[in-house]
Order: sequence, then structure tokens, then C-alpha cells
Amino acid sequence: MIDTKRARVYVEQLAGYKAFIPNPLPPIPKLCIDDEMWELLSQADRALGRLDGSTDALPNPDLFVFMYVRKEAVLSSQIEGTQASLIDVLEFESRTVEPDNPQDVTEVVNYIAAINHGLK
Repeated sequence: MIDTKRARVYVEQLAGYKAFIPNPLPPIPKLCIDDEMWELLSQADRALGRLDGSTDALPNPDLFVFMYVRKEAVLSSQIEGTQASLIDVLEFESRTVEPDNPQDVTEVVNYIAAINHGLK
């Protein structure tokens, strides 16, 4: 049986929602790193190495990140129910859209700003 309280607790907030509060590190009991875990870690390390190496083949990695951040913001915002598309966001950012832009686009653009702030 999995101990569901090992990694976290939910704490009721004044506003009525529950917040995820992770337990402090290191975990108790300690992690058991067996042969299977070492193999999984090794696979993850190799995959990260391949990803890092693939950036050498990109003509402009900054443009790739620029577009990836926007796509991620659109997809994440759609989970929350927004209707903005990637085209809507790019048109808004290029200032070719009318001033009465949909509220959803503004929400996605704010999400992009938050991601960029986190990346800095």
C-alpha cells in the first residue's frame, strides 16, 4: 500500500480551498535506490543528454524556446477553460489584433510573462 501522506499534506486555507504543502526534505523514510531505480535514473540522464545535444542542431534555440513557451501557455490555459489559440496570442503580441481582444488572450499573455519571469 502506498503511503499517501509521505510526500505531502493538504492544508485548509482561509479562502476555503486546500493548499498542497510538501513535506520537508530529505524524506522519511529515506528513498530506497535499488537497481531498478538506478536504471531509470540512467535512462533519464541519457535522455537529458540527448535533449541537450539536440540544441546544437537548432539554428536558433532562442526562437524555439520563444515559441515553446507560448504553446505551453496556451495549452496550460486551455486546461483552465480559456479559448485562446496560439494564433490569437501571436496576433495579440504582434499588435495586429483589435483593442477589444478576447479576455482569454490576455490571460495567456499573462501566463507567458509568468513563465518568462520564472525562466529569468
